[in-house]
Amino acid sequence: MNAGWLRRDGDDWVLALRVQPRAARDEVAGIVADRLKVRICAPPTDGRANEHLQRWLAGLLGVARAQVQIEQGTTSRDKRVRLTGVRELPAALRNVAANSSHEL
Repeated sequence: MNAGWLRRDGDDWVLALRVQPRAARDEVAGIVADRLKVRICAPPTDGRANEHLQRWLAGLLGVARAQVQIEQGTTSRDKRVRLTGVRELPAALRNVAANSSHEL
């Protein structure tokens, strides 16, 4: 599966994200400009938003936090996140990928 914001790399999945910090709640907000838009509550200071994003994604996807790595964009809203050692696409992403033909 290759949805623009989602691609396979060996046993890993790579996500292209657009992150909105300081949101009212943590949520997946759809697809924007070929990126998965996510909103998180944490502020973008002292790495708190990145840490929160990793914890939240790990919980949402049912993987260990150590399996969620921010590869690119630690100081940007646009990020590339790698899910290491995840052979099958987690159900939460399957649902978004199935509906990814609709852009916001």
